[in-house]
Amino acid sequence: MAKKKKNKYHILSRYNFVLFVFVLVATAIIFCLVRTTWVQAPKWNEKADRILLRTKLTQPNRGQILADNGAVLAATVEYYTPYIDWQAEGFSSKKFKENLDELCDSLASFGKKHGDKRTAKQWRQTLMEKYCGIDKRTMSIKERRLKHNRDTVKCRDRYHILFKKLSRHEYLRLQSFPFFNGRRSQTGFTYAISSERVKPFGKTAALSIGQLRWDSVPRSYETMTDSGLITVTDTFVELHGITGLERALDNHLFGKHGKTKTEQLTGRIVNWETEAAQSGYDIMTTINIDIQDILEEELVKVCNEYDADWGTAIIMEVKTGKIKAITSLNRNKSQDLSEQGLMHAGLGYEPGSVMKVISMTLALEKGLVRNVNEVISTGHSFAYGHSRPITDAHGYSSMPIHQIIESSSNIGMAKVILRGYEREPDKYRQDLEAMGFFEPLRTGIAWERTPKIAKLGNKNWDRVALTRMCYGYSTEIPPLSTLAFYNAIANDGKYIRPRLIDRFMRDGVVDSIVPETYIREQVCSPENAAKVRSMLRDVVWGKYGTAQFLKDPDVEIAGKTGTCYVLKDGKYTNKKRLAFCGFFPYENPQYTCMVLVSGANRGAARTSGAVLKNTALRMYARGLLGKNSDYKENNSNVQRTAQVYTSSKALSDLGIRNAQTIHRQAEKVDSGMPNVMGLTAREALAILEGKGYSVKLNGNGIVVKQQLSRTNADNNKKEIILTLGLYK
Repeated sequence: MAKKKKNKYHILSRYNFVLFVFVLVATAIIFCLVRTTWVQAPKWNEKADRILLRTKLTQPNRGQILADNGAVLAATVEYYTPYIDWQAEGFSSKKFKENLDELCDSLASFGKKHGDKRTAKQWRQTLMEKYCGIDKRTMSIKERRLKHNRDTVKCRDRYHILFKKLSRHEYLRLQSFPFFNGRRSQTGFTYAISSERVKPFGKTAALSIGQLRWDSVPRSYETMTDSGLITVTDTFVELHGITGLERALDNHLFGKHGKTKTEQLTGRIVNWETEAAQSGYDIMTTINIDIQDILEEELVKVCNEYDADWGTAIIMEVKTGKIKAITSLNRNKSQDLSEQGLMHAGLGYEPGSVMKVISMTLALEKGLVRNVNEVISTGHSFAYGHSRPITDAHGYSSMPIHQIIESSSNIGMAKVILRGYEREPDKYRQDLEAMGFFEPLRTGIAWERTPKIAKLGNKNWDRVALTRMCYGYSTEIPPLSTLAFYNAIANDGKYIRPRLIDRFMRDGVVDSIVPETYIREQVCSPENAAKVRSMLRDVVWGKYGTAQFLKDPDVEIAGKTGTCYVLKDGKYTNKKRLAFCGFFPYENPQYTCMVLVSGANRGAARTSGAVLKNTALRMYARGLLGKNSDYKENNSNVQRTAQVYTSSKALSDLGIRNAQTIHRQAEKVDSGMPNVMGLTAREALAILEGKGYSVKLNGNGIVVKQQLSRTNADNNKKEIILTLGLYK
């Protein structure tokens, strides 16, 4: 009986202890509940408001930069990086091992198309090593081997990256593989998204397009708090342009931030978009891919052949001012030419003798020259103002004024300018300013400079300085400004503004078109422009011309050479800057071109002039001057890049990465030989036979080459040989 009472006592004691613990815990819970609900309620409500009422800014999509035909020159592309999280909360080892063989077969097949040559067996070995890297048994083996100073099994990272830079279509394809097609919590299969600015045409116009950089930018936005709507300033990491068009048009390309608000839903908190981000403008440039390719190739060829330090070249349409090609090349530390570096086209340099044409135009407009056939005394040396004598490379005792440009006479140019500006040297600069020569061009190129000519007084050294300025020394003239003035001469005196931007678009819809604008309606009269054009023709075709090397019967070129010694640390060096600026064809100018090469070991005609000449001939050969010919380029393996005219979204949905089109629409031709390059055989036959040509076809596909037949003895019968194939 006593034993039963003792057992009952122990049982009740334990029961009371357990009950006491339960009561204590319940009391603590009730206490915490009351404290949280009533005492600390304001603090928790404030914290909830900070989370749920907080506004965040979302990044917009950066706009594309397009060529004149809609081809993409620069675009932001989203890449997917898929990986496996081996420590995912619900990772299923069983399913992983069951599907491993099929998964490895799929990965091996997929990898071959993306440069990964691993076999299914190698994939299995890799995945098992990664998987076992976190296995407890493997870790214990590693510890034991460490104690005996043996090689250990490598402990892998938690995450294993499978591939890099996949498109969305490729990622979805990967997601359909065995094991990966299960629930994410069980497979650990997930991805990271990264954005990258790509240039589909590689180096083509790369320096003009420019580069981007991630920058920390302060942004202000409104957000709701207990006290109401307030303005908050935060720092965001954003992608912005630092050079070229990317910098100059950054505000248009970047777009407008969106806003998201944190919302409480049943069981979760989500970000709710209250204001959608607005994508940046797609900007269509005036760049023509074919002309750009030709110009860059010719500039590279000359710079390499004559060991130039750098070179720049620009081509623009005479009538519209559209820049069709622009490039700059710089020799890097490895002595290789690179598109990275300075955009020399917009920077100021002493232009040398190309300045004579500008001075001569001014002299004609101001009446300093009334008869271009007037003969003036030049001699071999001109010691003006007790300064170092002015000399000519090819001196003559006398010459007509029109020959000053042809033979590039420093003495002749100085004497003509002194006629009107000897008493007031600064009037020379003032008259150029009145012409609009110093106005900003605003082409869209970052760091574009305006011409600089120092103000002059009335002292003797000012007059001496004037005699040097008039033929290109003691000045800083950007190649773009020289190009614009020469273009006015080719355009009957109409001083049109060069432009690199054609239109702004958003979502494929044109928002605004950049119109043609003029620096001055007329920088000179059409009559004086015609006189200067004749002088420029004589530079190439005249008896005393300094650029006779550029003669070619297929394309008649007119222009002016310019040579100037490079100034370094206040002293002139032995290196020269060699320029050529001109237009073609002479009778009906369509394009103006400026080329500047620094440090080459030949003259201006054989360097800068050769770039212009070879570019003009290749444009003529491709029918880009309004007609075609039987001229054949020296390089028979010329690569033509086909253009894509469909939207990037459509390409992404179709899974197309390197799309090409090989056919273009037929164009109406009123005169001259039709250009049928890129057309089907049926279209080419219809056009050519309609113009009275006899056509001979070789091969299959579309027209990749056309030339006149030279074997037909009957001169009255025009036969054309068309080669058919596919562009690569």
